[in-house]
Amino acid sequence: DPYYRFNDVVYRWISLDNWTYSRTFQTPFDVRKWQKVNLVFEGVDTVAQILINNVTLGKTDNMFNRYSFDVTSLIKEVNFVEVHFVSAISYAEEQSRCHKAYSIPPACPPPVQKGECHVNFIRKAQCSFSWDWGPSFPTQGIWKDVRIEAYNHCHLIYFSSTSVFEKSTQQWSLEIESVFDVVSSKPIAGLVTVNIPKLQTQQTFSVKLQPGEGSIVLLVNINKSSLVEPWWPNGHGKQTGYNMTTTFVVDEGYQIEKFSKAYFRTTELVQEPIPGSPGLSFYFRINGQPIFIKGSNWIPADSFQDRVTYDTLWSLLKSAADANMNTLRVWGGGVYEQDEFYNICDELGIMIWQDFMFACALYPTDQNYLESVRAEVSHQVRRLKSHPSIILWSGNNENEAAIASNWFSIPYADREVYVKDYVVLYVKNIREIVLAEDKSRPFVASSPTNGLESVKEGWVSQNPYDAHYGDTHFYDYRSDCWNWTVYPKTRFASEYGFQSWPSFSTIEKVSSTEDWSYTSNFSLHRQHHENGNSEMLQQIGYHFKLPQSTDPVKKFKDIIYLTQVMQAQCIKTETEFYRLSQSEIIKGEGHTMGALYWQLNDIWQAPSWASLEYGGKWKLLHYFAQNFFAPLLPVAYEDKGVLHIYGVSDLHVDHKLTLRVVVYSWSSLEPVCILAKEGVTVKAQSAVPIYEESINDLLERCGDCTRKSCVVTFFLVGEDGLQSPTNHHFLSSLNAAAGLQKAQLSASVSQQDDLYIFVLQTTAIAPFVSLDVGSIKGRFSANGFLMTEKKKMVVFYPWEPTSAQELEKSLTLKSLADVD
Repeated sequence: DPYYRFNDVVYRWISLDNWTYSRTFQTPFDVRKWQKVNLVFEGVDTVAQILINNVTLGKTDNMFNRYSFDVTSLIKEVNFVEVHFVSAISYAEEQSRCHKAYSIPPACPPPVQKGECHVNFIRKAQCSFSWDWGPSFPTQGIWKDVRIEAYNHCHLIYFSSTSVFEKSTQQWSLEIESVFDVVSSKPIAGLVTVNIPKLQTQQTFSVKLQPGEGSIVLLVNINKSSLVEPWWPNGHGKQTGYNMTTTFVVDEGYQIEKFSKAYFRTTELVQEPIPGSPGLSFYFRINGQPIFIKGSNWIPADSFQDRVTYDTLWSLLKSAADANMNTLRVWGGGVYEQDEFYNICDELGIMIWQDFMFACALYPTDQNYLESVRAEVSHQVRRLKSHPSIILWSGNNENEAAIASNWFSIPYADREVYVKDYVVLYVKNIREIVLAEDKSRPFVASSPTNGLESVKEGWVSQNPYDAHYGDTHFYDYRSDCWNWTVYPKTRFASEYGFQSWPSFSTIEKVSSTEDWSYTSNFSLHRQHHENGNSEMLQQIGYHFKLPQSTDPVKKFKDIIYLTQVMQAQCIKTETEFYRLSQSEIIKGEGHTMGALYWQLNDIWQAPSWASLEYGGKWKLLHYFAQNFFAPLLPVAYEDKGVLHIYGVSDLHVDHKLTLRVVVYSWSSLEPVCILAKEGVTVKAQSAVPIYEESINDLLERCGDCTRKSCVVTFFLVGEDGLQSPTNHHFLSSLNAAAGLQKAQLSASVSQQDDLYIFVLQTTAIAPFVSLDVGSIKGRFSANGFLMTEKKKMVVFYPWEPTSAQELEKSLTLKSLADVD
């Protein structure tokens, strides 16, 4: 296993070598009967020369491009095909050396990443040369399908449909684009019929296809008497799609039939002035409705893309939807994901913020490079634009910020050269192609950016992190994460996060006994973020006691548990702050309309910012996300000794609810006092203050309570069974909690249909109760919770066959007091 222990370094020789893939194949048809035969590579990673029957067809230099070679005159009954790869590492180095006019930083990643240099000179997944959460595995190979295509007359290369809504007439239409290769030397006439039976819509068009490669665009008006159900994001409605058949009949009676799904939805990125606040808004309107964006950032699910199966994708994306997410940002240092990824997102209602694949670097703009990028962008937009899930194209990750904040210490006199290159690449090339190919979606040049303000400042703003404009990325590992005042009251938080370690069961698979300590060589080797392991301990130390166990493996497991508790609690605090800021402006800041934490998934087994471990297991953070992204949620924060509770709602109608505030002392399972505030109005799609009380008054009202001895829990409940998750607010750090006892936890497991029921019992209040069934695949209905009742039922959803006996045998129960 390349992920085992130190194999990323041990196997480095593989990527320094050049490899050739070759095979002999028989042509399964009579080559003389076809006017044109192509050899098509959907994806080649990355730099290669391709030969058939000892004749060079051409070269590849871009992993994200599709390559088609005309082999009509070369193909025989039996053929020998070769792909000669060149080491990506030596190619990148060579390209960098040839760029003599000026350097293009960064040259190399920081040493802690154990990576390779000059990745910005090769059109390949930028994280394949290492990242701060991933290994360096600069692969060489054929990463997507290869096929032989043979045709007469014409051939359909790309087919896409995007919806258009005309506000003035309230009319939906579809723009259908077909890209053809026409073999004959004369134009071909034909008829195209588009049929959407469910919408009583059928239209026929006469078309003329010109010789060579070209596109035809048809506008289909949807029958006005049909009710169109739009596609809605997860939590806001159905993901309706309509079966559509498009039939092309050309001159010679030749027919092509294309079956596809038609979706109807509009996406707008709204940037306009806000009363009482300098700057501009930054939020998404989907089908005319403002939507608060909840979710995370997606990275490649594996260093070896062919290991990413449909099941891998389904498990990760379903987990995102199950945690009440409606959006993922496909981050610009990985890959444009496979078709299956976007199909699943269409089905689950997960919106996609799609970066182009440029990240944390400056890039060359010589002619060859730009031509390759132009082909890449054109191919990807054509391939992906039919997906309703994609709501935004974004030019790059953090490259505007890299220039603005001068990450690479460029002398001021040279700055203009790099700004010019930036505009050439992202604006004059990428943006131009996107606008020509796809008018149905907004485009931003970078993330973070100040949006229209960046455009006004020549595409590179003075401070892309300005909370009054666009989106922000925010990381602060040193400050106490429970202190909400350190977080930016931004318009849109598109990246923020804290690290944690994956479960012991995940680490165990790629390590050996001597690795099982927080300070082992292995633990240091796996941490690719400078000082990451000590930063986690520092953050834990603010609120929790650090483990002192003399048993090294117990101590390691305790630290893993605490990193996950810390990460979950930190991101909960930060996300709740962003959600409660959506409807208010304070000191000119607010109207936060998006929270995408960094990051959803992992590329290997290592400490990282992810909430899903490699293999799909939920960290405690992911269970917390299910609650902090809930459609209805009460959120508390403290300011100058006063407890404020907000009602946050993504629901489409106002609700009159009861807020129940229940205070417990750490020493008893019986509540100290209960307050019910009735007739609380929680407004649709907003965050409103619903309760405030000074902590001193609260403690006094509850009698026998101090900050250290008590904890506040609260939830919203309605008459129609509507209920929010139960939230909590700690009145002191837990390392100072008075009266907290070591709870005896036990569980019995029984099977019910395809599910398993865990009945938990406790002898005392238990914070951060964790259920872990090792490497049995599946997830719980809740985890990491504050247990305030003697008995609690938790459901386990298995992802593979198991048994109650097996689950009971694998179960580890733990709460905060078990750490010693």
